[in-house]
Order: sequence, then structure tokens, then C-alpha cells
Amino acid sequence: MFQDELDDARCYRALASRDPRFDGRFFTGVTSTGVYCRPICPARTPRRENVRFFACAAAAEAAGFRACLRCRPESAPGTPAWAGSSAIVARALRLISAGALDDDDLSRFAARLGVGERHLSRLFATHVGVAPGAVARARRAHLARRLLDETDLPIGEIAFAAGFASLRQFNHAMRASFGAPPSALRARRPRTAAAPGPGLALRLPYRAPLDWTALLTFLGARATPHVERVEGETYRRSLQVGGALGALEVEPIAGAAALELRIWLPAFDGIHQVVSRARRLFDLDADPHAIAAQLRRNPVLAARLARRPGLRVPGAWDPFEVAVRAILGQQVTVRGATTLAGRLAERFGAPLGEAARPGLDRLFPGAAALAAADLESIGLPRARAAALRALASAVASGALDLDAARGPGALAAELRALPGVGPWTASYVAMRAGGDPDAFPAGDLGLRRALGGGAPPVSEREAERIAEAFRPWRAYAAMHLWTPPQLASARRKPLTSLGFASLRAPRSAGAGR
Repeated sequence: MFQDELDDARCYRALASRDPRFDGRFFTGVTSTGVYCRPICPARTPRRENVRFFACAAAAEAAGFRACLRCRPESAPGTPAWAGSSAIVARALRLISAGALDDDDLSRFAARLGVGERHLSRLFATHVGVAPGAVARARRAHLARRLLDETDLPIGEIAFAAGFASLRQFNHAMRASFGAPPSALRARRPRTAAAPGPGLALRLPYRAPLDWTALLTFLGARATPHVERVEGETYRRSLQVGGALGALEVEPIAGAAALELRIWLPAFDGIHQVVSRARRLFDLDADPHAIAAQLRRNPVLAARLARRPGLRVPGAWDPFEVAVRAILGQQVTVRGATTLAGRLAERFGAPLGEAARPGLDRLFPGAAALAAADLESIGLPRARAAALRALASAVASGALDLDAARGPGALAAELRALPGVGPWTASYVAMRAGGDPDAFPAGDLGLRRALGGGAPPVSEREAERIAEAFRPWRAYAAMHLWTPPQLASARRKPLTSLGFASLRAPRSAGAGR
């Protein structure tokens, strides 16, 4: 819900009922107190004439309101950036959440998006209600507040971990957002805020429902040996932030609409990148209610939505990693592609050294490492090895940018220009690595069979026609169609028995996805 879509009457009804479906979709500024709140704030509902509604926390702060200390706006689920009416704004918000404006000025940031600075500012004023720089400042302040409450990091370290350039800038931002200096905010935190155990722990809130079983099943079947592991309810992987090597793990928090992210690094500068990537990997900014409202109009999808209402589109920790995996998976099964990915990591990935943890001893190899690698030595056919080297060379040279700073469909078009990358691979990478919620690999036999509803598979053209009704959530439709209905009744079985890996498409239609 962005600035041009806010309906005051609807927002006030949601506020009065404390409807959790709207948490994070708008914020309420109370003119009589100067405070802004989440729609679920337990405080007494203010009078209608005393409230203003904002599309994001940054807009409320720019209007002079400070964050409520009771409902904690910084703890709200992320605003679903892809729900906006401007693709440029959606891409900009995604880049800002990854820290793109922390070290970059607005003119370079706008150029990265392919627009002018003034045009970008006008778009933000229309769709978000505040300038891009204000969104970036609010993001830093809100992450810092969470670090103050949820960790024992020293205040000075928190400033730089959240992306602030100086302590002075940090203190000023915290006073502006929360009406108190960092030391006072730290003193107010709950005594049980710091999670026990090693590493740095943070909560990752999301909008319920979330089908964690389906996410782990999908990612577990594709977990790259030496780099990723799925054990029980926990996802683990190696990571690199700047020059620092480490690892992370993510698991659900019982009784809460949040995941726990635990990070092991020698220093925590740039932690905002880790948080942003984790949210992206698990698609935590999705709004399952908005998606379901559109998709349930189709009878085939309606039944699947009822069985798995919280199904998400697994994203990418690193877009290049997913693109490599998609090419590795051509003409082979999921298990075969995972084996090849493990060989690739073992042969060409940098060792973690002292940062290694059980089962995690390598980083996934980067583009520069693979651009000139002897990929045939791990058992890759010559044509597929050439396709991987072409991808790696394009990314390493900067000719191909996989971080989704482009319009819908543009990433898939750029990928299709590479040798060995067809429509299915391009759509799959756009769906997972590019975060395109409307990507749809219509040629996939599994999708065409599901759309046939028990009859012979529909044609690719017919699949495209049917999928028009799923816009702008065709990627979520694809996930539901890929998921066998019987999995709904097997949710409590061990992850290894849930079997996404057994969903094999023919060799011409996305095997190894």
C-alpha cells in the first residue's frame, strides 16, 4: 500500500480493529502526541481527526513524527516493495534495503536505476511520500534500534554495523526517529532481549502465514555441499561480508511470526547486507493475503492455496549463485545438479579457514573465479561449461548486473542473450535471483501438466494465456503448481521425505530446477 493507494477510511477501520493483515503496510501518525504507530498498536485508538496515514515509517518520520515506544514500528514486517505501482520505485526500495544509498549519492543511485535524480525523487514523492535518502536513513535507524534491543553489541559498533558513517550521525538519527539517544534506548530494552548462545542473533519478522516446511524442502534439495546445509528446521550457510568470512543459521521462533537469524562474523560492519539477503532468500517481505486474493480466483490454485496458504518463492542469497545453479541443472535432475554444485564449490570456492563450521567449509565461487575455470574437470559437458563461463565473464566484467536494478522482464531478456541460456533458465533466474514476482516459465512441463487439471498438458501458449489471470503474482502461481497436492498432508514428515527433488521435468523443460 503506497502513498497514492492509501485510503484513509480503510486505514482507519484497520487501525480500529488492529487488523494484523495491515501490519507494515501503513503507519499512523497521531497529531495530538507526535508519535507514529503500527496498525496493531495496543494503545487506545486515536480520534479520526487526529491521525494521518503514511505508506512507510520513513514518511512518518519525515513529517515530524517519532516512533512509538510501545508498538515498535522498527519491528514491523517489511513493507512489500513489489506492491507499488512503479517498478522503478520497487527496485529502488529493494536496493536501499541492501544498503545501496549508504555509500552512494542520489545521482549515482538514480543512474543505476536508469533514471534522472529529479525523476526518481518525483516518483518517491508520489508512491512513497518521502525522498529516497529519508528511506535509507530510516532503515539504518530502525536496524540500529533492533541491534540495541536484541544484541549486546557495544553502542559504537552498532552505529557502524547499521551503516552510519559516524557516531554523531548515529546519535542525531536516533534522536530524530525515537526521541532519545542510543544509550537511553539501550537502557529501556527488555532484560531478556539478548538471545542466548553463540553468535549475534536477530529477529526477522514476516507476515503470517509462512510455509517454512516448503521453503526448507525446496532449499534443502538444492543446498550446495560445503556451502549450505538444511538440518531439521534450520538453514545454514557460509558467507562473506566485505573481507570477513563467517556463517549464519536461520530457524523459526516458536509462537512468533518471526525467524531467528544467527550470524558468526569477526566483525559486524555491514550487517544490514546480511539481514537484507536473508529476508530476500526466504521472501519475508511478501504479503500472502494480497497474493492469495488474486490467485484464489482460479479454481485449480484456490484448492492449492487452501492447503498451503503461506507458500513463498525461494529467493537468492547471491543472484550469481542461483544463475550458476540454474545452468548446472540443465538436462539433469535436482540431485544431479546439487552434486555438480558441490564439486564446483569444492574445486573453485575459497576455503573458510578458521571461520569454518560443521559441514560449511567453502564459499560459493564468484564470477571471476569461474570465468576462466576448467569447468569440464568436474564432469560438466563442454556446452554447459561454456555457458557457465559466458555467464561468469559477463558478471565479472560488469556487462551483466544480476541485482535486479531493472524493469520486469529485462533481466530475463539479458540472460537469454547469453549462449546456452534459454527461456526456461532465464525465467527461473528472474523468478528467484531477480525477485520478479511475475516471472513464469510457461514452457515447464510440470506447470503445463498442473494447468491441464488431470487432462493432457496444455501447450506453452495456452499456459501463457491462462497465467495472464495470475498477474502480478505468476511466480507464486508457479510455486503452487509445482508443489504436489499430497505434500499438504505430509507437512509433519521428515524433510527428506517431502520430495521436491522428485519433481522432475523433462530435459527440455527445466530439469534440475
